[in-house]
This record gives sequence, C-alpha cells and structure tokens, in this order.
Amino acid sequence: MSSPMNLGELLSQFLRRQSAAQAEGLACAESGEVTPFEAAAVQPVEPRVAWKEATAALAFWPAAPAPKPPADWAALVSSQDSITALPLCLGNFPQLLRDWQALVNVADLAALLPRATRPAALPSIVEWAEETTRGGRFPDVLMALAACRLARHFDAASRLLQQIEPAVPKEWHAAFANERAALAWHRGQTEEAARDWAAQKESIPVLFNRGLSKLFLKQGADARTSLRAAVEKLPEESAWHHLGQLYLALAEIRR
Repeated sequence: MSSPMNLGELLSQFLRRQSAAQAEGLACAESGEVTPFEAAAVQPVEPRVAWKEATAALAFWPAAPAPKPPADWAALVSSQDSITALPLCLGNFPQLLRDWQALVNVADLAALLPRATRPAALPSIVEWAEETTRGGRFPDVLMALAACRLARHFDAASRLLQQIEPAVPKEWHAAFANERAALAWHRGQTEEAARDWAAQKESIPVLFNRGLSKLFLKQGADARTSLRAAVEKLPEESAWHHLGQLYLALAEIRR
C-alpha cells in the first residue's frame, strides 16, 4: 500500500489538474478586467470542464437526461470568486477553490466559512432559472436552483426552493435535501447546513459535505471519518476525489 501524500503534494496535484483543465473545449468568457492585487496568476476555469464537474453529483442520484447549462454559463463561471469551503452539489466545481494558500496559512478554518456576498451581475441567470423551474422537469429544476445559488442570488434561490419543494418526486428527495443544505451553507447559515447534512440519508455527496462542514466547523475527528468514506468511493479521475483528498489531509494535520 502506498503511503498517503502530504498536504503540499496534494496542493501541487490539485493545481496541476486546474492547469491541465484549460486544454479542453470551450473558450472562457472574457471579463475585460484586470485584478492587479492578486498575489499569483490564476488561470481561468474552462467552462466545459466546470460544467462536467458541476453536474458530477448527478451520478449519485436517479438516472436522468443530463440538464442543459444556462446560456450564460461561461460568464457565470468567470464571475466566481475563490470558494475555500466547497460542498459537493450541483453547480459547484472543484476549480472554485483558487485561493489554496488560505488553507495552509489560516490559523482558524472558521475564518474561511462562506459569507453571503453581492450577487453576480447576471440577472439572466435568474430569468433562465425561473423559466426552467416552470417546466417542472428533474434534474433541470435542481440545476436552476443551483445556478441561482452559484450566482449568489440567494433570495431568488430561496424562492425557487420553496416553489420546488412541494412537487419534488420521491426519487429526487435526497438530491433536493443536499441542494437545500448547500444553499444554506453558501449563504452563511453553516450550522444549519451542517445539521441538515447530519440528518440526511448517507450518500457520497452527503458524506463529503458532512466531512467538509465538520472540518471547517472544527470537529476534526468526525470530519476525517466522513471525508475518508467519501474519498474512497469517489472515482479517482474526478476532481472531487482530489479535492476530498485535500480536505482529508487538512483534517489530519488539524487534529
């Protein structure tokens, strides 16, 4: 059995995967802006790669036709700030973790918990989500909810959540519950989200997210158990597998 990689090796591997991702597919949206104060150059995330990882959670829910991305997906991807405490759910992709140095340098992981921030200037995403939700097809309606959350239009996402909930088919209850907790997590209701994931039926995304929430809420032993279980079951070719390894290594050194 090979020895586990340390945090530095995992960080290097994670960054190599981010760089390699740029070799595929669609052109990235151009922002037309320069951020002169960034400490290091950050390559843009390629939208095709982001979409593949943003829909990875569907592999753990009922088989269904893949949803279509919103027309402004590339702009939505390019508008993202770094997210350090990143749950496995629809819409999220591991490349959102750009400020990896924060994981090494921060004294208190709770400082990296998500906070509600200004919405992205993409009102078309909300319009697309509302129109998609009216169609009532799963998993498209869950992706509509996820897109609003990713665009940080949290109030719109909450309205969609309440609209969707009464009509969620039984086979999609688990996926919906994961998305509900993810919305609470991203808008800064982290304790509520952690309780929600703790109460949900065990699945790979739920194990990942239980471990993530316990790690950043400083419950190290429980974090290791959940993250290890998730990493063992995630496909090795998935970027989520490598992000899980990164979080697990962090949980090991933060005992």
